[in-house]
Amino acid sequence: MYFKALPSALQVLYFYGVSLHFAMNLTAPEKLYTKQFLALCTASLLFFASFNLFLGELPSYLQSLGGGDYKGFIIALFTVTAMITRPLSGKLADTIGRKPVILLGLLVGLGCFLLYPVLSFMSGFLFLRLLNGFSVGFTPTAVSTYIADIVPPARVGEAMGILGLISNIGTTIAPLLGGEIMRLAGLDWVFYSSAMLTVLSILMVFSLPETLPAHQKFEWQMLRLHKADLSERRVFAPVFVMFFTVFSYGAMLTTMPDFCAHVGLSNKGYFFGITAGSSLLARFLAGKASDVYGRQVVMAVGVSLLIVAFIYLAYAQTWVDITIGAVIYGISAGINSPTLFAWAIDLCPEQTRGKGIATLFISLEAGIFTGSLATNYIYLNQISNLPAVFMTAAGFGCIALLYIIFYKKPNN
Repeated sequence: MYFKALPSALQVLYFYGVSLHFAMNLTAPEKLYTKQFLALCTASLLFFASFNLFLGELPSYLQSLGGGDYKGFIIALFTVTAMITRPLSGKLADTIGRKPVILLGLLVGLGCFLLYPVLSFMSGFLFLRLLNGFSVGFTPTAVSTYIADIVPPARVGEAMGILGLISNIGTTIAPLLGGEIMRLAGLDWVFYSSAMLTVLSILMVFSLPETLPAHQKFEWQMLRLHKADLSERRVFAPVFVMFFTVFSYGAMLTTMPDFCAHVGLSNKGYFFGITAGSSLLARFLAGKASDVYGRQVVMAVGVSLLIVAFIYLAYAQTWVDITIGAVIYGISAGINSPTLFAWAIDLCPEQTRGKGIATLFISLEAGIFTGSLATNYIYLNQISNLPAVFMTAAGFGCIALLYIIFYKKPNN
């Protein structure tokens, strides 16, 4: 029964694979699509699919464990560990190398997925959720840094767009496929499926060479963080915008599965699947556009669409309204994410690239944490409170847009 959910997912993969192949043939002469680049993008796809597979089932699972009133809080805890470990992942990526940091995060994730069916009680789930955040704190930081090492500088935005596009193929399919696996085989198989995807990701990364030229042998003292290791001040602008735009994602994680169920959608991962799917082409085009027209111009468009999406969702009543809101928000996310990462890479020198990307990820986690926690107090498990949640997310987007409009590049 488990495999009955696979055909539609494979069709989606085929469609996006064809689209990506077509996009590759339109690129500039400088070589971007190397074997290393494509292998790492594939590993990233599998990684993001692994921990998004049970995203749509998470609220109901928490309800069954007795944590229904703390959905926002428990979702926020996942980001706490990720946020705390970012400075360490950035430091290690700049010292022992990118590849070991990627693999360490994947191995931690694998252990969590195998233990979720075993520790099926509230305190056990809480522990694994915190530990799973460690995985997310390490792997994406080192993956983005690795990509920045191997792509032509003039095509960084395009590369970040492609990485996001490939990763979001996994994010697109995962909630929908996870919902089908849950229906056909039960929740344990959702977790085991996540473990299988993680194993495949590990195999992809294991064959890759290290890209940090003067990487050091690991020493325990490297785990000690100093003040200078905590953040890269040169990436403040994209860090500020990241925080105020991803607040909305924390709000969605907390409320959208319930909202989907309220309007009669049986698959509670529907919104996340539509959002991720609509972001795919936008990620590729926005990355290339930001290389040509500049990061600020493209970000202004993306954040404006985010504001429109949440104002629209504040008045949503049906599944059609949710679909339209998801598409607009997905396009916005597809524009914002690669542009912000390319902006951060522009601003930090090569020797602190890992720290700069880690700082941006810290802002991402802080925004999600704040959004999910604040939403928990606004939402209160009452559908009638959703307009207030969405208008708050739109307000945070307005702050980001104003900053982009009035931001001036520092004099170097």
